[in-house]
Amino acid sequence: MKHVHAGKVRDLYEDGDTLVLVASDRVSVYDVVLPTPIPDKGALLTQLSNWWFEYFTDVPNHVVSATDVPAEFAGRGIRVKPLKMVQVECIARGYLTGSGLAEYRRTGTVSGVALPAGLREGDKLPEPIFTPTTKASEGHDESITFADVVNQEGREVADRLRELTLHIYTRGAEHAAERGVIVADTKVEFGWDGDVLTLGDEVLTSDSSRFWPAAEWEPGRVQRSFDKQFVRDWATSTGWDKEPPGPEIPADVVAATRQKYVEAYELITGRSWTGVPR
Repeated sequence: MKHVHAGKVRDLYEDGDTLVLVASDRVSVYDVVLPTPIPDKGALLTQLSNWWFEYFTDVPNHVVSATDVPAEFAGRGIRVKPLKMVQVECIARGYLTGSGLAEYRRTGTVSGVALPAGLREGDKLPEPIFTPTTKASEGHDESITFADVVNQEGREVADRLRELTLHIYTRGAEHAAERGVIVADTKVEFGWDGDVLTLGDEVLTSDSSRFWPAAEWEPGRVQRSFDKQFVRDWATSTGWDKEPPGPEIPADVVAATRQKYVEAYELITGRSWTGVPR
């Protein structure tokens, strides 16, 4: 196979007329890959994505096979269709936190969407909103408005991107809520399989979403999370300036981060994590 792309977390290999997408144990925060891997992370992301790809039977996705991959990639690789990726990061938010909260405090809006006054950290929004960003090959993604997506992709495609993103978020959040997990927000990516807009990359994982324990949700403070927000918060606490190189992650933070990924997988899927599937 030919290695054709290395992303922050995933590697892409060309194999005939299909691709093999492999999730590594690398962890990226603030668009910087930290030097310390999180054991099993790639497999946990892949297996959770695979579960969701099967769940969303009404959304076309890029998966050709979850098992037909070289042995060295078992459990963390999937065979996929090549897509012409849309150059927009499609984000849905149901709760106010992170960069959305920071923007709201400055402007009262998130990606051009006006929100009620007086919202706090962790508040549930009146309804989920579509808050796209740029898809930067280097550096940080930047917030854009729906109008920007229309200008870039055309009205029909922009409408469909928003519709699919909010559909995935809403249905995923409903399922997770039944399992005691709040999905605060999530990021999805789409590409073209011919003329079909198709879900690619990953879906509703601990890297692409904020997962909170529903029983502990308390607006007005930072929420405990089942996702990489834990390591993101640790990295911020070191005084790091969010520019490369990132700090080494200590062993106790590595272990706690891995456990959060396991916890998210087990709660959402209802399956026990027994290690990398073979």
